[in-house]
Parts: sequence; C-alpha cells; structure tokens
Amino acid sequence: MSDSPAAQRHPVPPGVRAAASWSWRLLVIGAFIAVLFIGFWHFKEVLVPVAIAILGTAMLVPVVDFLNRGGVPRSLAVVISMVTVLGVLGLVLAFVVREFVNGLPELTKQVTATINSVKDWLVDGPVSLERKQVDNVGKDLVDFLNHNQEKLTSGALSTATTATEIITGAFLTLFLMIFFLYGGGQIWTFLTKLVPAENRERVHAAGHAGFGTLVGYVRATVAVALVDAVGIGIGLAIIGVPLALPLASLVFFGAFIPIVGALLTGGVAVVVALVTNGWVAALVALAIVVAVMQLESHVLQPFLLGRSVRLHPVAVVLAIAAGIVLAGIIGGLLAVPLIAFLNTAIRELNAWPGEPAKADGEGLVLTADPDPPTWDG
Repeated sequence: MSDSPAAQRHPVPPGVRAAASWSWRLLVIGAFIAVLFIGFWHFKEVLVPVAIAILGTAMLVPVVDFLNRGGVPRSLAVVISMVTVLGVLGLVLAFVVREFVNGLPELTKQVTATINSVKDWLVDGPVSLERKQVDNVGKDLVDFLNHNQEKLTSGALSTATTATEIITGAFLTLFLMIFFLYGGGQIWTFLTKLVPAENRERVHAAGHAGFGTLVGYVRATVAVALVDAVGIGIGLAIIGVPLALPLASLVFFGAFIPIVGALLTGGVAVVVALVTNGWVAALVALAIVVAVMQLESHVLQPFLLGRSVRLHPVAVVLAIAAGIVLAGIIGGLLAVPLIAFLNTAIRELNAWPGEPAKADGEGLVLTADPDPPTWDG
C-alpha cells in the first residue's frame, strides 16, 4: 500500500516536527538568557550597584512620598530619609563590630576548651582513639583559631573583594539612590520612550506595577529580618551564647535571602551554642531558631506580604539556588526580587488593556495585585 499524499509531502511525523519547533525556539531563548547573564557578569561592578540601588529605593520611597505629601520638599525628604537610614546603619554596624572584636577572644577560649574536652572523650571514652592522633587534630584546630583572630577581625572584607570595589560600589549605589528617589518616575518615563509608541503605555504600567511589587517585597523582608534577628538574638543572650549580638546581626542580613538565608545563619548560631555552651544550649538555640522560622512562615510572611507578593516556596528555593550558582551571594540576594518584578510586570502586560491581574493563582509563580507606589509626589 502506497503512502498517502500528505505523508509523502511531510515524511517527518507531526510529533517530531512539533518537538523540533519547540527545541529551536527554546535554544534561542536559552542563548538569549545566557548572553544576558554573561553581560551581567562582565558589567557586574556597575549593574550590581544599580540593582541594590533599586532595592534601596523600593525600601525608602514610601517614606519619601509620605514626607513629600506632608509638605516637605522632595529633595529635603530624600536627604532626611537617606541620612537617617545611613546613620542608624552606621551606628549598628559600629556597635556590632566592636562587640565582635571584644568577644572573639573569649569565644576562642571557649572553643579551645570544648576541643580539649572532645579530645579527652575521644581518648578515654568508648571510641578509644590514640592520644597522638587526637592531639594532632586538636592542635591544628586550636592553632588555627589562635593565629587567625586578626584575619577574622580586620581582614574579613579582603577575602571577598578589594576595598576599592566596595567603596566604589557603595558610592555608586548611594548616588543612584538619590536620583532614583528624587526623580525615578521621570527616569522610567524617559526609558519607556525607547519603546514603540503603540506599546509605550502598557510597558510603563508594567514597570510601575513591578516596582510596586518590589516595594511590598522589600518592606516585608526588612520587617521579617528584624523580627528574626530580635527573636534569635534575645534567645541566644538568655542562654548565654557568646557574640549574641553579632550573631543576631548575621541573622538579620541573612534573612534578606528568603527561606535559605535565615535558616543557614540560624544554623551558625546553633553551632556556636554547641561549641561554647554544650549540647543542651545547642538544643535550646535550635528550638528558638525553629520557633522563629515557624513564626515567619505562618504569620509574618502571609500577613506582611499580603497582596503585594506571594511566591511559591519551590520557586523561591530554585531562584536562590540558580542565583547563587550564577553570581554567588549577590545572585541569591537579587534572584527573588527579580522574579517578583518580572512576574508582576508580565502579568500586567498580559492583562492589558483589560482588568488588572486577579489573585486567582493563574499565570506564573506569583499571585499579586500590588498597590503601585507614588514615585514623585
């Protein structure tokens, strides 16, 4: 029996043709994304401060708008908000660094005592190892702690990047934040003029809605991080764990990486409690960390994020993992707000010119109907 005319014209089965069509389109999209990441990596010294400045703007713009609506000139409102935040941050960091430097020698002594106790248990206990083997391992650990205190206190920043890059990035971030807070709306309007006129209004609305999501995300993240730090810090201080304040500060900054950050930094606190105060204190510290995480997951996140941004935990973890693999800690910090922004913007583009996106669970990983902020009073 001869093949049909349709089969002769199209010898490739329809399923294979469809798979091929999808494959080359996915390859093009993947290549485009790869080019974007390569470009970001080559220009990270500029683009990272821009991204951090946008997040800082999202945190402060409600305050600036509030002062501006109250009759304060916008330029003065920007100065007041930034000086206040920088002053508070500087005082807190100075106090934390001082506490860390003062408490590190005592922490070293306690860790040394713990190592010696473990050595005795390994030799005299049920394990019954040879004293010589245990002494060599313990000696290496103690020598490392004693000989690297200066590196831990004064040289920590140099292991991450050069002082020049940090100072340059900080000044660039502050410079950008000033102009974003003062005239961010005009900057975005100017950028949308690069878009064809027939799509300009919808792109402007999508960017505005995405920034509204960032405002809600940053505001909720700061509040959650503060509660995490205060709760864990007070608990560590009560059970007498050394460096409770620096550890609480570490939890605060770690909480800016959702789910993963607070969990890892809380784990550091548990380890410190274990090596300094014993396993009972470690169990209490672990219970405190778990309780604070439960409070965050079931009360703070749903209440504070509300209508602004609701990300599925799977999407959050995958985004953080991809961000850390591609760009380290900065990638983990920026991954979730980037997804939140893009998802809201895409939903707004798809909904145009109809009703705003409904919180019906459809679309991507975000369900949001944010209240857009006022940028320029």
